[in-house]
Amino acid sequence: MHYRPFGSTGLSVSAVGFGCGRVGGLLVNGTVEDQRRAFARGLDGGINWFDTAEAYGSEAALGQLLASTSASLHVSTKLTLKAGSTDLVADIETQTDACLKRLQRDHVTVLQVHNRIDDSGAGNALTVSQMLGEVAAGLERMREKGKVRFIGLTALGESGGVLRTIESGRFHSAQIYYNLVNPSAARAMPANWTGQNFAGVLDAAARLGMGTLGIRVLDGGIIATDERARPVSMMARETSEAIEQDRTHMCLAALAKACGDTGTRAQTGLRFALSQSRLSLALVGIGEPGHVDSALAGEAMGALPPTAFDALEQIYTNNFQA
Repeated sequence: MHYRPFGSTGLSVSAVGFGCGRVGGLLVNGTVEDQRRAFARGLDGGINWFDTAEAYGSEAALGQLLASTSASLHVSTKLTLKAGSTDLVADIETQTDACLKRLQRDHVTVLQVHNRIDDSGAGNALTVSQMLGEVAAGLERMREKGKVRFIGLTALGESGGVLRTIESGRFHSAQIYYNLVNPSAARAMPANWTGQNFAGVLDAAARLGMGTLGIRVLDGGIIATDERARPVSMMARETSEAIEQDRTHMCLAALAKACGDTGTRAQTGLRFALSQSRLSLALVGIGEPGHVDSALAGEAMGALPPTAFDALEQIYTNNFQA
């Protein structure tokens, strides 16, 4: 396992993080035996970052696993706040205490806000004003009390608002949407490219020394396989599951032609994310113990070769048109 600096926090983190969310679902729906087996394989392979959220329903299961080891591990969890609350500061403390109780810990490495950022107030999105006001104040209060080491945000929603929030310098980390179908968080895209443009949010976060967690590196599982038990919840705008699947097939075919064998589909997607040095780590949703083995093997393969990016550039330039 390779390790990377988590921004300017001083932490050294495994390039691959163990995702405890619903996409993989092992810590939500799996057996205790499989959960223990996957956790042990992750530790043996050098994974030192485990990511959960109150909304996932996996904090208690992760807490049981963490209690079984004396290893020094990093844990990140996330709060989903009610945008219309009259006291977000109090809500943050109440929810944080509940998270810590489920995790059986007195603090976590990173506490992040799960809500999207959007000044339109659509859905349960938080405005930039809320993020830089009560939300930042509430998270900082948790840090002052020693309940969290660092505070962060999820860089989803309206990209301009996300950038303004990042550039405030109030947060230590950001979850960044980044994969081979939509790499716009880390680069300028060709003029005719369509899809949500994350407008270089990874560049902004890295410039400010923020730790960056790559999310949806397998596009909710679409890059890994065509077989899914349930529809994929789209995190990016201006797309659909069908569009993402078609674009994935095109990217994978181009990579196979240009590079030959790059591993399984999941390993290829992971290697693409790990090729981006500005990501502190890539979170991989774990659904079974074998997924840990696959991720570890993919990480060991290293970055994709330059020919891979040449092939993908042609696809982006043509906006996924044959």
